[in-house]
Amino acid sequence: MKQSNQAYLYGLGAICLWSTVATAFKLALAHFSPLQLVFVATAASIVALSTILLAQKKLSLIKAQFTARPWFYLQTGLLNPFLYYLVLFKAYDLLPAQQALSLNYTWAILLPLLSVPLLSQKLRKSDITAALVAYLGVFVIATNGNLTSFSFESGTGVLLALTSTVLWCLYWIVNTKDKGDPVVSLLLSFLVGFPFILITLLWTQELPSWNAQAFAAGIYVGVFEMGVTFVLWLVALKKAERTASISTLVFMTPVMSIGFIAWILQEQIAKSTYMGLALILTALALQQLLPHLNKLKRTTTRESV
Repeated sequence: MKQSNQAYLYGLGAICLWSTVATAFKLALAHFSPLQLVFVATAASIVALSTILLAQKKLSLIKAQFTARPWFYLQTGLLNPFLYYLVLFKAYDLLPAQQALSLNYTWAILLPLLSVPLLSQKLRKSDITAALVAYLGVFVIATNGNLTSFSFESGTGVLLALTSTVLWCLYWIVNTKDKGDPVVSLLLSFLVGFPFILITLLWTQELPSWNAQAFAAGIYVGVFEMGVTFVLWLVALKKAERTASISTLVFMTPVMSIGFIAWILQEQIAKSTYMGLALILTALALQQLLPHLNKLKRTTTRESV
């Protein structure tokens, strides 16, 4: 099989798995508190990533990468999994899955905006246009389409969902400085973040009681949201002839997720969710396409002169 075909298979596998996790979040949160779910999912992810590195014969890299940059992994571990997933799961606990999913998906719009002050990158007109369209979609979803009422089903849930996008972007911005193996780095983040999760859980709540269905959902989240899927995506990008051709598969994730939410959770998908999600996806498309169109326009202009 050609490497390009393998790339699509790995990429589609990652997308299909990511599309199910919003549903798994809600199933697990029916039994766990957000912090308990972070605890279970992080533990499962550590086991999954360790197993992958064992198979790849890369376990020896863990000590070397950590001792080289312990402060770096303290930062990433606090951001992800500790803060990011705690905030994200709390948002899912307060909001319908369809809303939390759609609002969280705006991280891709926020990332280039935060990269301007934090990475000294230039702000493009396409980023501003995409942000305006995306956050109009956020407003449509948050208000259930009642744009003039400013009435939110859960203002706290909306704020937490949007805060999760900030935390996720900060995690990836910090990771731009990482020179190590990405899977080892992810495992180190989880190993460093896990004690903070455990101490906070023991201090404020209690360890989750046994429930087979709840633990199955929590382990699924840990393995397929935090662990295996990340590795599948990395392999897909590595095998792809053009990264852009694989990256566009991400647009399928929220659409497929909405399908799973409606089918398994039996949530009635609101018209405002469809409208808002369409605006967010349009913004993502504009973010990708406008720079290429502008470049093509400039090239055409120079050739005609």
